[in-house]
Amino acid sequence: MNLADNVAIRLAVACVAFAIALNTAPVKADSGFPFGMLMTMEAQPQPGSKRIPNIEIGDNGEAVLELWCKAAKGQFSVAGNTVIFVAGAMEDRGCPQPKAQADDDLLSALGEVTAWKRQGDLVSFIGSKTLRFRINTN
Repeated sequence: MNLADNVAIRLAVACVAFAIALNTAPVKADSGFPFGMLMTMEAQPQPGSKRIPNIEIGDNGEAVLELWCKAAKGQFSVAGNTVIFVAGAMEDRGCPQPKAQADDDLLSALGEVTAWKRQGDLVSFIGSKTLRFRINTN
């Protein structure tokens, strides 16, 4: 075997090893809008409760929100990093006034959102205030 054949074989082995490494490397987190996912708001529970708001966004932008006390539906429309949220029907569950007000404020803030960004499992909705949600990965 001559030197050129030896180099060619080593190069071929290196290429195969590189290709295998690419196929087994961990997949980088998706950076797209979280359609089809459930997210939990980064917030502390209200006094006397363990509940934290979450949003489940369907494949077409339809949303189901479990708020501090109430439940709501809505629709996300996304174009690039621009987002619009339109609130739909809200289910009033006889909430105490502070929780009901917190729910109303959260829905209002979502309605004022104009942009979004995603960094791994963290999604930020940006408007009059920034709302941060973590994608549930379990």
